[in-house]
Amino acid sequence: MDKTTKDYRQGHRARLREKFLNGQLVDYEKLELLLTYAIPRIDVKPIARELLNRFNCVNGVLTAPLGELKRIPGIAENTAIFIKVMHEITLMDYKSTLSQRPVFLDYKALENYCRLTLGGKEVEEMHILYLDKQHKLIEDEVHSRGTTDHAIVYPLEIARRAVTLGARSVVLMHNHPSEMQSFSDADITVTHDVISKLSALGINFFDHFLVSGDIVYSMRNLHFLK
Repeated sequence: MDKTTKDYRQGHRARLREKFLNGQLVDYEKLELLLTYAIPRIDVKPIARELLNRFNCVNGVLTAPLGELKRIPGIAENTAIFIKVMHEITLMDYKSTLSQRPVFLDYKALENYCRLTLGGKEVEEMHILYLDKQHKLIEDEVHSRGTTDHAIVYPLEIARRAVTLGARSVVLMHNHPSEMQSFSDADITVTHDVISKLSALGINFFDHFLVSGDIVYSMRNLHFLK
């Protein structure tokens, strides 16, 4: 690498940091700046652009499987791990927020938590969020993992677990990895079965969220809940 190239790269990275401090970075530049701390010796702008092109958005990059990240030219295992650590730290922050105050106070945080938890998954997962009487998160548990288009739900098991945890309200959260689509008829049917089992025990049902691509659907907002 000649001195001119080295000086340009160092100057460009300094300009990125300055723009960040001034709140002037666009999305790909934020990702570019992040990558400069994991890849010190090359121009990372093409890598940042390719990541966004492949995974559509910054959230898509963070939630992408490790193996898929490593398919991007310039992304070695250490860099892929660095990205996944950032994903986990962001997820921890949202989970902490949901456990410290009622989830309905910040619906966006709840949606982002769903997106970060289930985005990029290659099979369906059903998660149950158990809430206390103030609608704060007690626990997020993986209820089941299935195939690319199906995950089994056991309503009675959810109700029993809610009693064990002392939960007063429940949120369902799952994903559709195969294609961009809203709730299926089966999703709606099993949700009402869960509501019935919970209601018999005096436990409320808050909502059912679906992550499909980068979209988070709310069954309550779509008026699928009776």
